[in-house]
Amino acid sequence: MTALAIPVVRRAVPFAAVICLLVVLTAILAPWIAPYDPNAIDPLNAYAPFSAAHPLGTDDLGRDLLSRLIHGSRTSLAGPLIVVVAAGTIGATLAITAAWFGGWFDALMSRALDVLFAFPGLVLAITVAALFGSGFITPVVALSVAFVPVIARVMRAAALRERNLPYIEALRVQGFGAWRICLRHLVPNLAPLLMVQAAIGFGYAMIDLASISFLGLGLQPPAADWGLMIANGQPSILAGFPQQSVTAAVAVVITVVAFTAVAERLATRFGGDVR
Repeated sequence: MTALAIPVVRRAVPFAAVICLLVVLTAILAPWIAPYDPNAIDPLNAYAPFSAAHPLGTDDLGRDLLSRLIHGSRTSLAGPLIVVVAAGTIGATLAITAAWFGGWFDALMSRALDVLFAFPGLVLAITVAALFGSGFITPVVALSVAFVPVIARVMRAAALRERNLPYIEALRVQGFGAWRICLRHLVPNLAPLLMVQAAIGFGYAMIDLASISFLGLGLQPPAADWGLMIANGQPSILAGFPQQSVTAAVAVVITVVAFTAVAERLATRFGGDVR
């Protein structure tokens, strides 16, 4: 990144953080701030243009697009959140355990992670959803498994460095047990790095889950989900009403860019680019 670009990015981070906060608040408060029921059908008002009653217009069934966009933020955020929490917890646990004890467990875990790492997360999720059925849970579980080696590799390298620091040896000399050292010292010291990994992974998970919904292997109609809205809005584009696909796509892009910008700033704050 050039010297000119760095100040620009830094100035954009607070704005990105505000966007992240607004998106999260929108998801939490969706039932109270959405002007209409997201699944309320009004065929006589289909493809309504922008208006005071419907700020983003309506879809082919007359459903209010603003309400569906607001409610869609809930599933569009919940999926990536579950992915990064599950993958982060499992990945960090495996990484710290392998780094501390080493030996056969470390070798076995490294080989298993190499195998998982060979499968792109999106391809794995699409395959699992195609085999075991579409929905919300199946792609989320598949992506969680796919994200484990990504997080575990970074966390293992950091845990190995931390394990060899003098203060760890001092704790051992004082008689502290392995689990006590790991839980009370290693985990807190590695938490910022894990937070950065989770923030970066959140954006990737959102794109992957939106892609899966777009392909019809994620949430199914009439659910309000950004990826599903992009897919369902395709026929409307040819009819001259692109609002549904465009608004949902813009929501995904803005959210991903905002979370990525915050993640990049966290990475710089806690030791550079850790991707």
